[in-house]
Amino acid sequence: MRRPLICHPQTPPSGEPFELWATAELSAAFGASATLNIWYGIAAPASRFVIPAAGEGVRRDGLWGTTCFEAFLAPAGDPAYDEWNFAPSGDWAAYQFDDYRAGMRPADVAAPPYIRVEDNLTWWTLGGTIAVAAGVTWDLGLSAVLEEQDGTKSYWALAHGDGPPDFHLRSCFAASLSPIA
Repeated sequence: MRRPLICHPQTPPSGEPFELWATAELSAAFGASATLNIWYGIAAPASRFVIPAAGEGVRRDGLWGTTCFEAFLAPAGDPAYDEWNFAPSGDWAAYQFDDYRAGMRPADVAAPPYIRVEDNLTWWTLGGTIAVAAGVTWDLGLSAVLEEQDGTKSYWALAHGDGPPDFHLRSCFAASLSPIA
């Protein structure tokens, strides 16, 4: 599934317009766990954006304050959901919610995500691989916060709700992933 991410109309990027896309694919199941690979592609030079320096890849709060990529996963029909944040530095965060912005707590994660960045000078990608429960149909929201060197922040998602950007709205969970056989 390769889908365009849409810039929120209240937060346009500065300068030349560009495209952003995302893909998500369940690639393997091992007992109760499945592997989810997510890729984000940005059709603009990485040098245009504020990108935290590569680091140790540690769990860290507040990643959404600058360039960050996010995935929201909810079992279909369930108000509870997980939020994953992937930073180009390799840092990450994972949270669980009982319902819309309610009951937030750090997610219990068996292994940190595998995060990688590829810079092709005129465009770049970020990939994140996480483990999810197998045998589940997932409602999925893919989103990004992109901060440009001039301080402009744009908010991108598969879909947006009314009002200011809010990736936690279920209307932003605009994709579905079926379990793999």
